[in-house]
Amino acid sequence: MKRREFIVALGGAAALPLGVRAQSATSRPLVGYLDGGSASDAPYLAALLSGLSELGYVQGQSIDVTALFGEGAQARLPELAKEMVRRSPDIIVAQNTTAALAAKSATQTIPIVAGVLTDPVNFGLVQSHARPGGNVTGLLSSVDGLSGKQLELASEIVSGATKIGVLFNADNRGNDPQRKEIEMAAAARGIKLQLAEIRRAADLQTAFQVLTTNKVQVVVVVRDTLAFSERQHVALLAAASRLPTVFGWRQGPEAGGLASYGIRTLDNYRRAAVFVDKILKGEKAGDLPLEFATKLELVINLKTAKALGVSVPPTLLARADEVIE
Repeated sequence: MKRREFIVALGGAAALPLGVRAQSATSRPLVGYLDGGSASDAPYLAALLSGLSELGYVQGQSIDVTALFGEGAQARLPELAKEMVRRSPDIIVAQNTTAALAAKSATQTIPIVAGVLTDPVNFGLVQSHARPGGNVTGLLSSVDGLSGKQLELASEIVSGATKIGVLFNADNRGNDPQRKEIEMAAAARGIKLQLAEIRRAADLQTAFQVLTTNKVQVVVVVRDTLAFSERQHVALLAAASRLPTVFGWRQGPEAGGLASYGIRTLDNYRRAAVFVDKILKGEKAGDLPLEFATKLELVINLKTAKALGVSVPPTLLARADEVIE
């Protein structure tokens, strides 16, 4: 698929033809946004732009934003990161861990702010949470034990489940810690897992065939850009397979999945604007501590549950932050 390139107007109201920085005589800062997902479905970028607008940044007056999207192909991020560096942005905002790794490989000098980071110390992105060092900072994508809690939620929704499917993007290195945590939680509960790998949207059909052939009772969808972009497709395939799904973000059940438990992801990207503002005012990325998510939310789509014939325990409904009916 052809890459889409544009400079985004703050507020997300318009997409203007791509401009080259040298064409402008102004000295406005340029913020680059790097995302493996789709330009046509970019709520994280919209949240970042909203955060920047709230801080007083106005497109064409005080800031410009240039964005590159992989259109669901995480493997293209290293190439896109190099192209982003050639545009000489003052800051790069990376959508996730894989995008941050690609950006860091492309530049050791341009500050990088990641909207969601998974296991950044082990991936070598930062030295520590409190003092990142280097040129990367940002917000963490989860809290310890979150992926294990998603597995527990799946086993609670389908009481007595002994075989649970795990749908994950094998090209996204940020998925590895989540998958391993799910495996540990499953081992502790005596639950057998069936892994189903995807690398592109076309793999989803085969992945669900693997899950149904192996007779899983519920599926945990590992938090990922590709899965997010294809969440409606995932929900449709799950419905056709009569499989309940547990996502890591609320947009999963909003698209027709059964439930989600995770951080308020959009809040991370609005908060990322504060990091951008601090860096533009002279602070170093390596001196800005990583921030943890402060709120987890449980969302249940009762309409989907009824369609699948799943009886959600009343205690679980009572704990939900939102029930979609």
